[in-house]
Amino acid sequence: MLTGKHLIAGEWVGSAQTFQSSPAHGPSHSFATGTPAHVKTACAAAEAAFADYSAVPRARRAAFLNRIADEIEARGAEITEIGTQETGLPAARLEGERGRTTMQLRLFASHILKDGWLDRRHDPALPDRQPLPRPDLKMIQRPIGPVAVFGASNFPLAFSVAGGDTASALAAGCPVVVKGHSAHPGTGEIVAQAILAAVLGCDMPRGVFSLVQGGKRDVGEALVQHPFIKAVGFTGSLAGGRALFNLCAARPEPIPFFGELGSVNPMFLLPAALAARGEAIAKGWAGSLTLGAGQFCTNPGIAVMIDGADADRFVAAAKEAVGAVGPQTMLTDGIAEAFRAGRDRIARGSGVRSVLTTTCDQRNATPYLFEVSGADWLADHALAEEVFGPLGLIVRVRHASEMQAVARSLQGQLTCTLHLDDADLDLARTLMPVLERKAGRVLANGFPTGVEVVDAQVHGGPYPASTNFGATSVGTLSIRRWLRPVAYQNMPDALLPQDWAN
Repeated sequence: MLTGKHLIAGEWVGSAQTFQSSPAHGPSHSFATGTPAHVKTACAAAEAAFADYSAVPRARRAAFLNRIADEIEARGAEITEIGTQETGLPAARLEGERGRTTMQLRLFASHILKDGWLDRRHDPALPDRQPLPRPDLKMIQRPIGPVAVFGASNFPLAFSVAGGDTASALAAGCPVVVKGHSAHPGTGEIVAQAILAAVLGCDMPRGVFSLVQGGKRDVGEALVQHPFIKAVGFTGSLAGGRALFNLCAARPEPIPFFGELGSVNPMFLLPAALAARGEAIAKGWAGSLTLGAGQFCTNPGIAVMIDGADADRFVAAAKEAVGAVGPQTMLTDGIAEAFRAGRDRIARGSGVRSVLTTTCDQRNATPYLFEVSGADWLADHALAEEVFGPLGLIVRVRHASEMQAVARSLQGQLTCTLHLDDADLDLARTLMPVLERKAGRVLANGFPTGVEVVDAQVHGGPYPASTNFGATSVGTLSIRRWLRPVAYQNMPDALLPQDWAN
């Protein structure tokens, strides 16, 4: 079923150069290698499609999104088979992620049939106002143009070819050019086949979607620098995302780069909660920390608590629970190598002590636990940097003031969590004003892995968690990334966008 080619404006296109997939198990496949020339063709097709696609009535766009979801489900078995081979993720995880992917598409289909996302505003004319009359002003959100999306390594479905960035951009009326991730090109191609079937079945402009596979850095650079691209969605590493962000800012016409770049997602265990249920929290943390081999951007990598006997019991319970987790396959050889480097960096930190030392051999990893004093953690900023994988760091502070200092020292995060009981409310009140400035989502008595795709969700945060603290990559609010407000002054109704009247 695989062509091994790029999908560009409805056509399967090959390349002179190819690359081999590197699956965790099963057969390797050959895929066409993307080039800047492929990017140029795809972007030109997206720009050519924009006028027609952005004018497609919302009901037809909604039907298109629902059709993509249907076509993905129709290929569910194929997607699960090759997805498990390429990523090493278990079938249940792929099937759950496929459900989330199709749910996102259907959620945006429902969302655009409502009116709230358009943010329509009207200030009627006041011709008799003194000393000057006021003109009639109407404002509405309009699609910005073609959008570039970079597939993520850790979510081959929900944050990749037809993931949340693509779903929200298509819902907004923007064509999409996807740079597929080389870790799961077969999965990406089958999803692209589903999108093409929906394009043809719903008679959409062919340039509304393209997928360029593989390629070197010049392919990604060509995509974000192409003048027809008006915004970029990215989920990945801080280094890679920051490089692309800088290119977007350096363009003759700078464009927004919506990058989700990583987070340590600290948890603060307040004294009463730690005393009453520290062991239970430790078991819950172990499950969240090791879920999917720790390869979630919301992985809670740091637990902060006041030192003492309650902290000792927490550490013992966490060691037992984490130690019971067997080896898991990491997504790529490169991620496993980076995990080992991050593990060694933490282990070398001043005052860091090993709680649980295991192994990471090739792509198979088992979890690690370390602990450090609050003073040593505050003195070494490297300990606050993300390690992408199943590694936890316990920070033992001396008192509440040092816990507050740890909170204030944090960089931007996707999430921060408070574990608290009623007796902890006074301390929690001192932490809340700090944490809400540090994170896009603040949790109480829970664990951040598992991001609900709903209206009220925020998956973003201050830098370096993301490059735009006012945006989210999950939830219906994410559609606002691909829209801009346009005001119409004294404009005849016949010339207003159809969404104004509809």
